[in-house]
Amino acid sequence: MERGGRPAVLKVATPPGRPGVPAHWETSTDPAHWNYWRREALAYGDGLAGSVYAGIRAPSLVDYEEHGDGSVALWLEYVDGQPGTAATPAMLGDFAERLGAAHAVWRGRSTSEPWLSRDWLRAYTTSRPVSEPIPWDHPVAVAAWPDDLRAGLRELWARRHEVLRATDALPHTLCHHDVWPMNLVFDGSGPVLLDWSFVGPGPMGEDAANLVLDTFFDGLVDVALLDDVAEVVTSAYARGDAAVHRAIRLTGAAKYFWLAPMMLNRVAAGPAPISQSYDAREAAAMFAGRRRPLELLLSWFREALA
Repeated sequence: MERGGRPAVLKVATPPGRPGVPAHWETSTDPAHWNYWRREALAYGDGLAGSVYAGIRAPSLVDYEEHGDGSVALWLEYVDGQPGTAATPAMLGDFAERLGAAHAVWRGRSTSEPWLSRDWLRAYTTSRPVSEPIPWDHPVAVAAWPDDLRAGLRELWARRHEVLRATDALPHTLCHHDVWPMNLVFDGSGPVLLDWSFVGPGPMGEDAANLVLDTFFDGLVDVALLDDVAEVVTSAYARGDAAVHRAIRLTGAAKYFWLAPMMLNRVAAGPAPISQSYDAREAAAMFAGRRRPLELLLSWFREALA
């Protein structure tokens, strides 16, 4: 697609009420909501997306159009480069170093834009569709996850509010809130960060934690790279600061305490797919494939609250 004589990507933001959207992904008209429907358009419109992080850019805004039905069309630069799913650990480490430096600049600073998300981590995680009782001993889970892993994930779920309270005490910065390989492209200018729908204040470490874990949860990157990616991303982001290392571990636990319970709910409900996003694996393969990143998540939880 072209716009203004150059390749462009069209994104259309629509008000809440679009048919077929699951309740836990519904957008909101509240500017502070974790999923405010106009946020990305505003982030591009006032230039925040393109200037907030030195050393990391966003696609440039090619054109912007308000439609009569209330929707907003964004034409964004088509970034021709290497997708994040094909990035090497060294490339992800370079990005994490840049992100850590940018977050350090924003550390402790307040932001005045009323459309930035507020308390995003708590609002997002507590809105995930998990119902009790959780079938921790479902046969698919028993086959894929050892007893100690299931017991640890059960403890993480039970202590989720304690984990979230602990993140409240962390230093805050200006987070992207959706840093993962599908939102990264590497071109000649360096890393390009896509999708600014969730941007807002949040705890240090959250974006780095998500980059490590969500690189592997959906099976889009070989899990054999997990240890290398975890080491290089956390080291590059924290730059020797033990408190920031702990923040990465704690926010990782806070971001994904719901994942195993939701997987168990869905496999027990059958026969619908376990994942409603990018992971197309059948249940047994998904449970097995997520074992190692869940083990890392559990180790982070235990270290952060030791």
